[in-house]
Amino acid sequence: MTDRHVLIRGADLVLTMDDDGSELAGADLRLRDGVVAEIGQDLTPDGAEALDARGCLVTPGLVNTHHHLFQTMTRAVPGAQDAALFGWLQTLYPIWSRMGPEHMRVSALAGLAELALSGCTTSSDHLYLFPNGARLDDTIEAATEIGLRFHPTRGAMSIGESAGGLPPDALVEREQDILEDCLRVIDAHHDPAPGAMVRVGVAPCSPFSVSRELMRDAAILARDKGVRLHTHLAENDEDVAYSLERFGCRPGQYAEDLGWTGPDVWHAHCVKLDPDEIDLFARSLTGVAHCPCSNCRLASGIAPVRAMREAGVRVGLGVDGSASSDLGNLVAEARQAMLLQRVASGPDAMSARAALRLATRGGAEVLGRDDCGYLARGMRADIAIWDMRGVEAAGSWDPAALLLAGPSRVRDLFVEGRRIVDDGRIATLDLGAVLARQRNLARSLAG
Repeated sequence: MTDRHVLIRGADLVLTMDDDGSELAGADLRLRDGVVAEIGQDLTPDGAEALDARGCLVTPGLVNTHHHLFQTMTRAVPGAQDAALFGWLQTLYPIWSRMGPEHMRVSALAGLAELALSGCTTSSDHLYLFPNGARLDDTIEAATEIGLRFHPTRGAMSIGESAGGLPPDALVEREQDILEDCLRVIDAHHDPAPGAMVRVGVAPCSPFSVSRELMRDAAILARDKGVRLHTHLAENDEDVAYSLERFGCRPGQYAEDLGWTGPDVWHAHCVKLDPDEIDLFARSLTGVAHCPCSNCRLASGIAPVRAMREAGVRVGLGVDGSASSDLGNLVAEARQAMLLQRVASGPDAMSARAALRLATRGGAEVLGRDDCGYLARGMRADIAIWDMRGVEAAGSWDPAALLLAGPSRVRDLFVEGRRIVDDGRIATLDLGAVLARQRNLARSLAG
């Protein structure tokens, strides 16, 4: 709870993403005690800090459903720039094995700052390797420092090369140790309450890096503790071929057999889901984190998002790790999602508003958040303010079509009513110092 009281005044347009798709011209928003207290025109100041939003579009804060923040330390590594998924991983595993707690914390700070500047107020993270004493706590500390709402997931790899897996043996863990640390981080950090700033998930990395037994045990543990489940699934043709050869079934069947479908589960990528798997996900309310930029970068393919949405699958957007997407800009990710669906299915396959909905309310639904993702009285005060007076939006006839003509960075960003971005700058930390520290750490890894 906070006593912060802000009145956002005179926005050209407020895009609420509510059930009716309300778009409010010339509207004000009152943020008080961490929630949206009032939306309307000509609201009285009542002692609030006033923020002029004339010339601006106001949207809900964007929600990122998939990331590997530690990869912010390893962008554009030469040997991995032109590789597909498995070769890309095999190039980067040895570099990641040299990381430690400080690499994890600083890369998370830089990655979350980049997300915030792109309008993101809530982010998931999938940390699945813990070399040299690194812990999930390192990234949670970073999220707390910058002030974003955070859904860290305790990932894991347990099958190394010697046992037929993809990762090197030095990066895998004993399965009992994995489960015990999942319990530790849930008990230490998970908050199930409305408005929670941290919610922990359980996230074995992928079918090609953990055992069936760990997948099954992780699902049992997560449901016993009341937390969500996350992993990678059906990312590319290699992924599907591995599942068929190793398990004798497609990825969707593998997930269902091990308890990895349901309203408390979301899978990253799902580029290669077939119609039966799409139907399974729709019936079971299983969520999908769509990562279009990474899927393009690794030539994984175009996920059948339009078919998923038509079937009723819950879909949100994820920027994925910065070693595969290279950017951590969520509004750019939404634009890419829109464009790819048009390439695959025609110019009316996804509108700018529909893609922005995936980036806001869609992501909140995938993460199980009913307290953010759209703007209404009583919802959390997670707000993005976009200045539409710049060159990017010059000549636009429709400010709600942000993804067609609009800025890729926010002017102001609020999380729980606290200003995280102020006039285009991160307000909660010294970003210059973070980036300088990151450069030094990245150089040490390269050396």
